[in-house]
Parts: sequence; C-alpha cells; structure tokens
Amino acid sequence: MELDTVWGHIDARRARLADLLDGLPDESWQVPSLCAGWRVRDVAAHLTLAQARVRDVLPWLLRTGSYNAMVRESAVHLRAGREEIVATLRSFVGSRRTAPFVTPLEPLIDILVHTQDICVPLGIDEPVPPEAATTAAERVVALNERRLIRLRPPLSGVRLVATDTGWTWGEGRVVRGEARWLLLALAGREAALERLTGEVAALVR
Repeated sequence: MELDTVWGHIDARRARLADLLDGLPDESWQVPSLCAGWRVRDVAAHLTLAQARVRDVLPWLLRTGSYNAMVRESAVHLRAGREEIVATLRSFVGSRRTAPFVTPLEPLIDILVHTQDICVPLGIDEPVPPEAATTAAERVVALNERRLIRLRPPLSGVRLVATDTGWTWGEGRVVRGEARWLLLALAGREAALERLTGEVAALVR
C-alpha cells in the first residue's frame, strides 16, 4: 500500500474514532476494553501518545524498565480528560508525525486494532476497510517474529484467508474470516476468534 493511502486510512480512522468517543456517555469510558487491564478511557488515552517524543516517554520507560510496561503504565496514568483526549485525536488528522523509531504502519495498526478494542465491548459494529486491515495484518505478522515488539507468539502451520479480500497468509490449517478479525487475532485479541471459522484452535495462544 502506498504511503499516501496508509496515511489516508489513519486520518479517516482517527477522525471517526474521535467522533465516536465524543458521543459516548461517561459510563462507557469506564467499560473494560479488549486490552487486559485497560478501560475504554485508557485505550483512547494511549492513542493520544502516537506522536510522543522521546523526552515525553523517557520518564515512563525509566520508571517501568521495559517498553511494554511503559506503554501500559503511561496510558493508565496519563492525566487527560475525555475532552482533551478527543481534541488530541482530532488534532492528529492531517499530520504525518510519528513516535520515535516507528514506521507509519504502526499508527495504522494502533488505530485499527484499538478502535475495535473500544467498540467490541461496547457492542458497536465498526467496519474496517479490508485493504487497510490486511496491510496492518502483514505488518503485525512481521512484528510478531521479533522480540522487541510482539503482540502474540508467532504463528506456524496456519493459513489465514480473508473472506472480504483476496488476502492470504501462511500454509497449513485454514482459518477464515473478515480481514478485521484476522488482524485482531494476530494482535492477540481472543475475542476475535469467535468471529472466525475453520481451524480456529490453531490461533489460541
């Protein structure tokens, strides 16, 4: 996918999520998300750190001692209310700035996956452009092969088939479903498994 298209998807999804969050009642912000230990509010707060600089996150990194712990703690303890969170997400639209050491594909993954982390527990069916989901899924597969940033253990002996696109990945036991649910499964969200068909047990961690 061309870079302009990637950013177009990011902008559209950020704007859409900001509108969705703005319309939620206060109690919905406290609902547990698909991210273990995070409320809807915490997921939204995490997304406002997408353009954080090294100096912004260094205190958290020094305090927690690891990247993953820094991500968890910074979102939960970030001092930002709903109005600030929504305004920050809206301010990102049109900007191509990223956090240090990441490509534009990481913000794409974040906004697609975390939007579902928020919407699924709230019973909101939020569609995802299939081509954006498959581009993000391919990047997640690559990240899962690494040790520094890994969303779930790497897969082997599995063939993923997106029923809404021509995208496939891997060889072995076949798992089918919409690209958005395959992406969520690759990102370690077990809630996605019930929306897939085939040898779904092959995806259980």
